[in-house]
Parts: sequence; C-alpha cells; structure tokens
Amino acid sequence: MNQEEGSMDFDQQVEQLETVFDEAVVSGNDDELFASGYLRGHFDLVVAQLEMSGNADADKLMPSLEQAVHDTRHELTPADQAHIKDLMDKLAVKAGGR
Repeated sequence: MNQEEGSMDFDQQVEQLETVFDEAVVSGNDDELFASGYLRGHFDLVVAQLEMSGNADADKLMPSLEQAVHDTRHELTPADQAHIKDLMDKLAVKAGGR
C-alpha cells in the first residue's frame, strides 16, 4: 500500500469517528456532551500529531487516542472517566470493533 492509500484510509477513519462526536452533539445528554467535547479535543490533537509526524495510519488512530486519554485520566473524576470510556467504546466499534 502506498502512502496515498494509507492516507485515504486514515481520512476515512477520521470521518467515520467524527460522526460519533456529531451524534453526541445532536442527541447526547449532558454527560455525553461533556465526554464528546473532552474526547474531541484529544481526537483533534492526535489526528494533527499523526498527520504532522507522517504517521497518518488508520491503525494508529485509536491506540494513539487511547494513550492520550490514559495519560490525562488524572484530570477526570471516576464518573467522568466512565462517560469517557462509554464514548471510547462507541469509537472503537465505529473504528472496526478493535
């Protein structure tokens, strides 16, 4: 697979996962909106970092996001961590059921 094909897969993966955030904004409760906003910030940062480093690979997106959230888990209450985990589970399913 050449770089362009990898990038297309990455871009498609990003678009698919963005729909999960969009759905939370449209139909989520307050907790889901919080989780969506929190994760969206991490997601956008991870996407940018992968693109800038030349590692825009769909297989690296979810592990990188999981690591970013893990590294900042101390910022969250246990209840917030549970809401973040629920949304991460939805993202993982959308990403291909990892």
